[in-house]
Amino acid sequence: MKLRTIGRHFREGAKSVWRNGWMTVASVGAVTTTLLLVSFFLAIMLNLNEVANNLEEDVEIRALIELTADQAQIEALGKQIERIPEVSSVVFSSKDQELQNLIASLDDDVWKLYEQDNPLNHAYIVKTKDPLETINVAKEIETFNNVFQVNYGQDVVQNLFTFNNYARSVGIALIVALILTATFLISNTIKITIMARSREIGIMKLVGATNWFIRWPFFVEGMLLGVLGSVLPVAGLLVGYNYLVENSSMFTKYKFIELLPFNPFAWQLSLMIVLIGAIIGIWGSVMSVRKFLKV
Repeated sequence: MKLRTIGRHFREGAKSVWRNGWMTVASVGAVTTTLLLVSFFLAIMLNLNEVANNLEEDVEIRALIELTADQAQIEALGKQIERIPEVSSVVFSSKDQELQNLIASLDDDVWKLYEQDNPLNHAYIVKTKDPLETINVAKEIETFNNVFQVNYGQDVVQNLFTFNNYARSVGIALIVALILTATFLISNTIKITIMARSREIGIMKLVGATNWFIRWPFFVEGMLLGVLGSVLPVAGLLVGYNYLVENSSMFTKYKFIELLPFNPFAWQLSLMIVLIGAIIGIWGSVMSVRKFLKV
C-alpha cells in the first residue's frame, strides 16, 4: 500500500472521529469506563498473582530422619531425594539446628533445657521446581527408608493451591468479560456511523472501490476511539498505583503482600491498556464493517 493511500486512510478515520462529535464522546466515555475497570482488576490480579507465587515458593517439605539412622544412611537418603526429577534443592538440617530454629520461632527459653539431650530429628529441607509438585514429591519421600515423618503443611498447602487457581481463573474471566463489553460498545458506535454513511459506501462500491479501501478508515477510527478511551485509565492507573506503592506500609505489615514496584510494572500495565484499547477498537470496527460490505 502506498504511503499516500495510508495517509488518506488516517485522515478519513480522524475526520470521522471529529465529525461524529457526540457519538465519539459517548463511545470514548464508554471505553474509558470499561478500561478503568480492566486496569483496576488487572492491577489487582497481577499483584495477587505475585503474592500467590511468593506464598507457593515458600512452601517446602521437611523430611524428618529416623533417630536410629547412621551417617551413611543419612547421606544415602539425601542423595535419593536429590535424584527425584521435580526436586530443585535439598538442604540438610542437623537436630541441633532444628532445636535452635524451634527456640527462635517460639521465643521460649524453656526449650534450651533440651540442648543437653536433644529429642529432635535430623531433617532434610526440600524444595520443588514447581510448587504444585510439592504434594506428590512429599508422598514419594514418605516411601523412602529411614524417613521418620514428612511435613509440608498438609492442611494448608492444598487449600492454598486451590484458592490461587480459583482466584486466577475468576480474574481472567472477569477481565475477558470487560474487554468483550468494550468491544461491543465500540462495535455499536461504529455500526451507527456506518449506517449514516451507507449511501456513501454504496457509491464507493459502484465506482470500483475495493472492500479493503473502504474498511481502512473505519479501522483507523476504531483504533483512535480505543486509544482515546485509554488515556484517562492510564493516567488514573499511574497516579493511583504510585500513591499505593508509596503508602503501602499503611495498608499491610506482611512482607509477602508487597506490591509490585511502580517501575516497570505501572508502565508495562499502561502500555498493555493502550494496546487493549487499540485492539478492541480495531476488532469492533472489523465486526461492524464486515456486515455492511456484504450489501
